[in-house]
Amino acid sequence: MANIPVDATAFSVFDMQELSAETFDSGLESAGGELAVVFFWGFECFNCEIAKKAMLAKPDEIRALGLKWFHSNVYEHRDLGRRFMLHGVPTWFFFYRGKRLGRATGWHGFGQFEAAVAAARGKIQVLDAKA
Repeated sequence: MANIPVDATAFSVFDMQELSAETFDSGLESAGGELAVVFFWGFECFNCEIAKKAMLAKPDEIRALGLKWFHSNVYEHRDLGRRFMLHGVPTWFFFYRGKRLGRATGWHGFGQFEAAVAAARGKIQVLDAKA
């Protein structure tokens, strides 16, 4: 199998902070009241590279979602893969004030990702109404 290079362009374009098992919780805490998303990906993951390219094709739309971005290579940080019971990448988990709100598994287009973000924002409204 040929080596698939890691294209880190999306990480810089969307200002994604890298997280490890050791920095995960403090990283999310740094998001404060923003909707945080963690992009779980893997080295030599063809579908992860496809997802990053698709995201880079719509940078304005992705930025308009107003997310605080993080990323983690779960092949390198396997304990995070176990912690979140990941069975495949790419996967995006949404968090608000450290609480997990939901996830999107696989890149199925911008519309589906946008719908996952909207669902997470709906959960934020419910959480804030209870506070």
